[in-house]
Amino acid sequence: MTISNNQTIRQAIIETLPSDTSLHGREPDKRSVYIPPSHLKALRLECSLVIGARGVGKTFWNAALHSNEIRKMLGESVPDLSRVEVQSGFGERPRLDAYPDSDVIDALLKKDISAYHIWRAVLGRWAANIISEPLPCNTWEASAEWVTNEPESFGRMLERTNDFFSAQNKHGLIVFDALDRSSADWQTMDTIVRDLLRVVLSLKRYPFLHGKIFLREDQFARCQIADFPDASKLLSTRVDLTWALHDLHGLLWQLFCNGTELHGVTLRNIYEDGVGSPPDFNVDVWSISDSVKREEQVQRSLFAKIAGEWMGRDRRRGVPYLWSVGHLADGQGRTSPRSFLAAIRAAAEETEARYPSHLLPLHYESIKCGVQNASGIRVSEMAEDYPWVKRLMQPLQGLTVPCTFDVIQERWCEAFGSDPKTISFTGLPPEHVDTAWYGIRKDLESLGIFESMKDGRVNMPDLYRVGFGLGRRGGVKPAKSRY
Repeated sequence: MTISNNQTIRQAIIETLPSDTSLHGREPDKRSVYIPPSHLKALRLECSLVIGARGVGKTFWNAALHSNEIRKMLGESVPDLSRVEVQSGFGERPRLDAYPDSDVIDALLKKDISAYHIWRAVLGRWAANIISEPLPCNTWEASAEWVTNEPESFGRMLERTNDFFSAQNKHGLIVFDALDRSSADWQTMDTIVRDLLRVVLSLKRYPFLHGKIFLREDQFARCQIADFPDASKLLSTRVDLTWALHDLHGLLWQLFCNGTELHGVTLRNIYEDGVGSPPDFNVDVWSISDSVKREEQVQRSLFAKIAGEWMGRDRRRGVPYLWSVGHLADGQGRTSPRSFLAAIRAAAEETEARYPSHLLPLHYESIKCGVQNASGIRVSEMAEDYPWVKRLMQPLQGLTVPCTFDVIQERWCEAFGSDPKTISFTGLPPEHVDTAWYGIRKDLESLGIFESMKDGRVNMPDLYRVGFGLGRRGGVKPAKSRY
């Protein structure tokens, strides 16, 4: 490729990959819809419980299910979705007519209205709206009292709603997302989630009514939420949102091929040159072939066209196709699409800025800088979901890992004292804060920030180590302090 061609390709990558993959309440672009196998199972109506970490697609699929256009697309793979009506039962955006927010839930709980009846009230309003029947809805307290005091009327309303969808050969689906925003107390959160699971389980009696819960891993891991009869019937529908290596690269080329105007033409030409045929086109969306979705050797040769064969001058430095994903994995070996796409976009920007005459669109040193950028983004996201993490990682800046846990604990004790329970945390505190600093270590390991080595030392994956400002011999350099 010529220098000018490489510059054109870099610009196409920069313009095609989103600078921010968070939807912020927006409807997803249908051209960005990509379905890994595990996600396909999560979209089926019989799946009531979807588990995932930050950035793996929970909110994306929640938003996609609310889009008539995208549901129609998904209906080719999941037929029931082409004939379903979707309602939100809880989410990031406030919709007080559809569901109470955290403040309202807290006020209702303080009035001894159980979370179970709060969620039944959400179902009641959903059903009443569908079949156009009255239900007290001037306040959530009134709705909750009605479902509590009129259980037979509530049950018959659900029966009529089920019959309504049956007559139309349709299904009703109510979706619950962002439940970490329902409370800032773990015990209260456990109650809220457990009772929601109970209510969604009750919908299994109605063949045309369905509930789907998107839940964070740490919420699901708490044993208290499944402490009710027949919980196993709901838990058996669980699907974990995961992204394999080939899923991430498949998503990348799906986005590349759907680039707009000349950017899309540029990237589709690379695809066609590598695969031997152009992507398929149907209803304004380009679709990559099954071989590009699943065959790693095909993907590897494609990625080599933009990033080369090696992460340096020879094979000893690693393969860009593998390196770009592996160095973005957390302590449990999981890489999110958000981190991967951010790293590739940043690598294109960095190559254009520092290596504009490089013989390939992406320079291997710029891919390393892309990891730095993605790490910074991931750290910021982690600080949003778990504010306590940012606070506890600050004293560890400059530390070199792997190291013994004693070194980490010593820094924490110097900064906060010997007992983490005395720290005033914002939002949900660490789950195991009551078991001293060892409990904090356990929480950080479960989040994939810490990883325990066979010799007992603590290590950190580049995804977090770089952004939090820790070092490692021979590793990607830590980012400049973000605090």
